[in-house]
Amino acid sequence: MDDDFDSGDDLFDNVDADELVTQNKRPASQGDAANGSDGKRQRLDLIGVGQKLLQEKFGYDKFRHEQEGAIGSVLRGENTLVVFPTGAGKSLCYQIPAIAFDEVDKLNGENRDFAGITIVVSPLIALMKDQTDALKRKGIAAECNDSTKTFEQLQQISADIRSGRLRMLYCSPEKLNNEGFVESLKYVPGGIRLLAVDEAHCISEWGHSFRPDYLKVARFVDEIKAERVVCLTATATPKVADDICKQFKIDQSNVYRTSPYRPNLHLQAMSTPTEKVKTAELLKYLNTHKGSTLVYVTVQRQAEELAATLKAQGHSAAAFHAGMKVEEKTSIQDRFMASKVRIVVATIAFGMGIDKADIRNIIHYNTSGTIEEYSQQVGRAGRDGLPSYCMMYISHEDWYIKENFARGDLPCKSSLDGLLHDVFGRETVKGRDGEDVIKLNHNELSQSWDIRASPLSILFATLELRYGLLRAITPEYSSYQFEDRGFYTKMASSDGSAEAKGIYKHAKRARKWYTFDIKAAMAMGSSRADLIRKLNQWNDAGAIMLKAGGVEHRYRILKTLPRKPAEYTKLVNELYADMETRELDALKRAQDVVDLITGKRCFAAALAEHFGMSLPDGKTACGHCTFCTTKKPLELPPKPPVNVDIEGIKAVLKACDVRDDPRFLARVAFGIKSPRVTKLKLQNTKVFGSLEDHDFSSLIKEFTKACHTPES
Repeated sequence: MDDDFDSGDDLFDNVDADELVTQNKRPASQGDAANGSDGKRQRLDLIGVGQKLLQEKFGYDKFRHEQEGAIGSVLRGENTLVVFPTGAGKSLCYQIPAIAFDEVDKLNGENRDFAGITIVVSPLIALMKDQTDALKRKGIAAECNDSTKTFEQLQQISADIRSGRLRMLYCSPEKLNNEGFVESLKYVPGGIRLLAVDEAHCISEWGHSFRPDYLKVARFVDEIKAERVVCLTATATPKVADDICKQFKIDQSNVYRTSPYRPNLHLQAMSTPTEKVKTAELLKYLNTHKGSTLVYVTVQRQAEELAATLKAQGHSAAAFHAGMKVEEKTSIQDRFMASKVRIVVATIAFGMGIDKADIRNIIHYNTSGTIEEYSQQVGRAGRDGLPSYCMMYISHEDWYIKENFARGDLPCKSSLDGLLHDVFGRETVKGRDGEDVIKLNHNELSQSWDIRASPLSILFATLELRYGLLRAITPEYSSYQFEDRGFYTKMASSDGSAEAKGIYKHAKRARKWYTFDIKAAMAMGSSRADLIRKLNQWNDAGAIMLKAGGVEHRYRILKTLPRKPAEYTKLVNELYADMETRELDALKRAQDVVDLITGKRCFAAALAEHFGMSLPDGKTACGHCTFCTTKKPLELPPKPPVNVDIEGIKAVLKACDVRDDPRFLARVAFGIKSPRVTKLKLQNTKVFGSLEDHDFSSLIKEFTKACHTPES
């Protein structure tokens, strides 16, 4: 997942504001109507506060488009949804409120000792680092709590939170799994004034990047008693926007949308019959389209190979993907930003936080995975307002990769049945309030039942959201270790609390690290929460360096779990049907991109319509996309038929003695990895991916026959 992570306002300085039309008409809120002139005066006062900070801290003379309305809504204490395209200034919609609350309190006649803090939930470290660095340069107290921080840095962040000095704190949704972190935010001086949810489409089951961890964000709002919420995304269809509003209780009058249309972007596409032809066309394109360029590919190997090809042809090019070392990625990004390397060939991992205004070309060497992904990536071009070009190459060869991704998440029914029997048959423990709780290790379940981590998480979310059987509660760490920083013995021996005594008694030292037996300490009468709180206190004070690990997911049992065979069968069938729908939906998302590019209409108009909007001023066409300039739809050459390779089927069966799962065998033949494939090391065999040119459904059909035919 990626998005634009800077405020982005300066990047649209040369774009006609009227062209970036907002298509969202909002009635006045009931509160404003009731307050009459007082409500109007308050709105003007709040706008004045925001305007002053915009100029003083961010150096802009005025708000653009819907920023003013969204910021005013947040400052009035109303939950708000912001749907702006990449680079249109979403970040300012929480950054300005975060530093405006003390002035707003004065306007409202409130006398607070502390201004409170804004929590920003974001899925990527790149976003957090880029934004906090920029905010610090402006003199704004902001930090990010992430895995790259040193012990000393985390200590300082904790101290700044406790003192009320910090105004903004960025964290990942996964951080909400940390018991100590969640607990500490309940006692922030001044409270949680605002929770900003970036990439908010991830909370929607109908979004292109649904992440179950985001479901915890809505619960987090209640747990920490956040005063208001602002959700931000660049890619919300009307259905997704409605889902976000429902989750966070956002009124339609507080939904702010700006059209994704950019008049300076030329959306282009070309159909290519083979990879060789595509590469040749790319080289010709790069020779005639100068300037900084991003070339997006689907897999890491492609990034390396294509970058090498371009360099061999004399182009200044570098590869970029998630498998590279951090220092290497940082160097490439810095060189690209400084225009010392012209072309970056990258997976979607590149572009996060990129605020380079003069990117002239965005090229999709492979067909984009979704329309949302495409919209985000082309939005990185031409932010200086000058003409820029976005080329997508489409071919049948790209479809294999898309199908490979889509087909990997659906397990067989027997795996799903085994998983449910395993989970529902677990022994329960008593939770803090006496409720029945089961503890699960997702990694072990994934390995045991050959279900990938992502669909496994979605399965548990479905059991919670749709069936109300389980409710995810704060996970626990199964192991706690700490290093003595020179003060542990003195602090522990001078602390007379029961939890201090429990820790001191049940923490055993090896060479360097103490291992703490939390269950033994709890048997002495202390609660888990109190023991963890004490460890965190000592950690924050610098007496120890705490390290927690072995995450155990915990689920509260909400009602009687299935026990009868008929109940299991019904649930398995329904869950499997749901997962089949997800698989088909993933395939449809990829097909939607092809349909947009091969359709009989303007690319820009079709893109805007996907997000529930249209082109400005009643226009039905941009006038400069491939369809508008050629006046005919792009044609994708027919895919040559492939007859089933029976000898290839036999080779897979010979290499793998699995006969209980036709889909598993089809995955091996098609080249799709899964926990079971890895466990059996089949990805290293010749048969893995040997039939990747086949139709996946035909492979399932053939392997189903083989699994039901007695061996001779």
